[in-house]
Amino acid sequence: MTRLYHVPLSPFCRKVRLTLAEKRIEVELVEERYWEQGPEFLRRNPSGKIPVIRLNGRTMSESQAICEYLEETVPEPRLMPREAENRYEVRRLCAWFDDKFHDEVTSKLLYERVNKKVMKLGYPDSKNVKSGSSRIKYHLDYMSWLLESRRWLAGNEMTLADFAAAAHLSSLDYISDVDWNRCPNVKDWYAKIKSRPSFRSLLADQVPGFPPPAHYADLDF
Repeated sequence: MTRLYHVPLSPFCRKVRLTLAEKRIEVELVEERYWEQGPEFLRRNPSGKIPVIRLNGRTMSESQAICEYLEETVPEPRLMPREAENRYEVRRLCAWFDDKFHDEVTSKLLYERVNKKVMKLGYPDSKNVKSGSSRIKYHLDYMSWLLESRRWLAGNEMTLADFAAAAHLSSLDYISDVDWNRCPNVKDWYAKIKSRPSFRSLLADQVPGFPPPAHYADLDF
């Protein structure tokens, strides 16, 4: 069986989990304390990062590379458009969330509030938390602007761009760091993707010491 080494709230792992579930690929989830940099894990991925997947006799890393491999080897249902310019837009937005959003928001909120405690690295840095709480507003507004002219983030079909965004926002929603009232069309978009069967395992996640808010698994939030 396919095996994914992950941690529950990692947005990069969540993007891969959503892709696997959407393509109906059964997977064994193995939680990995990657920050300990154990020799066995480093043999799987010398970069010491998650996610790492064991699939078809191969060990692969890097979430975007994994997702595009899955798209090419299991083409249905499609998560990348057929047209080159539309595929570009999907990749641009995946990079937006995995790079810019991650650096400005996820690393400032999720990592400060949760990862530091789990890894025993001390207390949250209030300056980082304040910065993340401020910058997420800009990103929500940008998503709202995109959705004014599109059904989904990269166009009129659901793509990997939606999974990349939902992976980050769902991790932050687990710790109540998303103001869903700020942009109603972003909330509607998230409600659509949250209600998909592929999202169920994410909504069942539990992190010891960090219970999710009541609305986290509520499809009618």
